[in-house]
Amino acid sequence: MNINSNGSKQESRGANSAARGRRGVEPLSAASVPQDAVGAKPEPIRIILADSEAIFRVGMARILAVETDLEVVAQTDSVPRTLDAVTNTAADVILFETGLSPTPAEAVSEVARRALPGTKIVVITQKAGEQETVDYLRRGVRGILTRAVSPELLVRCVRKVAAGETWLDKKGVNWVIEAYRSQALLGTGPRQQLRLSEKDMLIISGVTQGLKNKDIAREVGTTEQVVKNYLRKIYDKLQVADRLELALYSMHHRLLDGYVPDPSRTGRSSSPPASSPSAEAPQEIDAAGPDSTPDTVDVAEQNTLGQDLKTP
Repeated sequence: MNINSNGSKQESRGANSAARGRRGVEPLSAASVPQDAVGAKPEPIRIILADSEAIFRVGMARILAVETDLEVVAQTDSVPRTLDAVTNTAADVILFETGLSPTPAEAVSEVARRALPGTKIVVITQKAGEQETVDYLRRGVRGILTRAVSPELLVRCVRKVAAGETWLDKKGVNWVIEAYRSQALLGTGPRQQLRLSEKDMLIISGVTQGLKNKDIAREVGTTEQVVKNYLRKIYDKLQVADRLELALYSMHHRLLDGYVPDPSRTGRSSSPPASSPSAEAPQEIDAAGPDSTPDTVDVAEQNTLGQDLKTP
């Protein structure tokens, strides 16, 4: 029995519970509670470790193994093995070390293209400068870490990225903000300030019309591969990621306003190509990215532009 502040006596809660037990009300045991009331244990965050150096792979694996909500489902030491792993292994986060490839940005794009839906990429690098940081993010990277990252920050990064957030240090955030500011300023002046050539403008015009690379090549009078090469350079000049962004950028900044093609610089014939869309038909945009083969995606066969916007 307990004594309250005014000196009166009262029965304790334990005594009341015992009395209720004696009246035939049994306390709930763990076995008698419905499973859905307890709540299922959340699935762990699945991680693929892709690192060229075994000592770092083993170290990261040990750090992550301590956490009950994290699980390493695959480890790779080369780009081909990484591509095989991300294609066949369900994962939430890929920790990709840039030393796996002499061209890490291209490798990241290929990993992003091959990875199963919902997989997020975190790049681990010795040092990321401004250009590399912005380029990685445009290619779909959700986080950037350096080799010197502490175990605590590594774990926090994985959890944040798996939850849908982007992980950057303060310097990286400032670089990204400045990149978007610069992109907003591009195209406000004359076309010459963007250093766009006549062939650049012809190719941009073809993209905004919804033409595929082989059709643009026929219009310009060159090869399909040359068009692809020009597109990559145009993406870099205008700081856009793919054909969809290029078309939207062109329309937003009125890039083609007043532009008249120079017949002496083109290989256009007097009649339009048979595969070219008609002037009356509504045009849609091929949203294939710069690191995929644009001609393999024929958005004109889709029903709506809304479907196109969902195309990876």
